[in-house]
Amino acid sequence: MNLRYTAALSAASFAWPAVAADLSLKVEIPRLNVAEYHRPYVAMWIEKPDQAHVANLAVWYDIKLRNNEGNKWLKDLRTWWRKSGRELSMPVDGLSGATRAPGEQTLNVPGSHPALSKLPAGDYNVVVEAAREVGGRELVRVPFTWPPKSATTAKAAGSDELGAVTLAVKP
Repeated sequence: MNLRYTAALSAASFAWPAVAADLSLKVEIPRLNVAEYHRPYVAMWIEKPDQAHVANLAVWYDIKLRNNEGNKWLKDLRTWWRKSGRELSMPVDGLSGATRAPGEQTLNVPGSHPALSKLPAGDYNVVVEAAREVGGRELVRVPFTWPPKSATTAKAAGSDELGAVTLAVKP
């Protein structure tokens, strides 16, 4: 048997199963009128209704600081840090990225993403937590059901560090 064929066959047998549903998350980062503004660190993850961590979706933090200094401030995302952050070695491919500017930011998660492709049917929350240097910390939960039977949209809103958070789930 050809070795290339064997490797391709082997890789195909370990592929994530395709799920025909997608998740889109719009997060508003408000522009705050403060003397010293820093972009917030933001973590997004899926949890069960009992708040047990299921999967990480994204972590936006300062990746440009020398000597990975941005990593030491990740613990300011206290809830995310306790649930899963301290177990990760940042940066994580496909999960971590740079902080975002004020305005509406979008995170699209295809059904083939490991966080969704292995997600058992049931009720969940998408959690968005933001923490800002010389600022506050805020957490917003948006409930959803997986897999979706029809296209659904759910909304929640923060009051200081986060604005509107909109979750769209499509079959």
